[in-house]
Amino acid sequence: MMMKKFLTIALSLALTLIAGGVVYAKAPALALNAEQQAAVHRINDYLNSYQSLKCNFSQVGSKGNVATGTLYIAKPGKLRFDYAGNPTLIIADGRWLTMMDRTRMRGDQFPLGSTPMRLVVNPNVDLLSETDVIAINTADGLTTVSLQDRKENLAGGYITLIFDEKLKRLTQWTVVDGKDRHTNVSLSHCEAGGTFDPMLFVTGDLNK
Repeated sequence: MMMKKFLTIALSLALTLIAGGVVYAKAPALALNAEQQAAVHRINDYLNSYQSLKCNFSQVGSKGNVATGTLYIAKPGKLRFDYAGNPTLIIADGRWLTMMDRTRMRGDQFPLGSTPMRLVVNPNVDLLSETDVIAINTADGLTTVSLQDRKENLAGGYITLIFDEKLKRLTQWTVVDGKDRHTNVSLSHCEAGGTFDPMLFVTGDLNK
């Protein structure tokens, strides 16, 4: 039962990371005023301010499942969701996003460029040119912005970023897929910089 729970938690994130698989009507882009554009630029600048990042994360899936662990980001294109007490890993190696069971070395792979996570691991992201802002709000020191990727192969879903204006960093994101399934990831104790073992982002030989 515990293993099934862990796999359900990880699958919840994987389903939303491949949000482009379901076609639905995209929300209209907003016409941003100068203040709103400046807020998006601050988030954009933060995303481009680091080449590597390590954070603790807490994930709440679409069915309310909760998981915790460590997130590693190494640009360009690499990330790892390492779940505490969970054999499932989600890894991006620069080209593919893989959900795998590390005990069985089995997994499923999807092109990283077709997932919203490409915006988080891109070394030179430009949110205003690569995405449409479909919602934005600043209140209580937090800016919340919802973005739809303009890439044609991302026909469904969007990502919402929450930026702490005082801390000047991203504290949370929510990925929503074409079936309106939400996966929320909160970040804490983030450390930018440093070098990670390259093997953290290697999946090995899957599906032999």
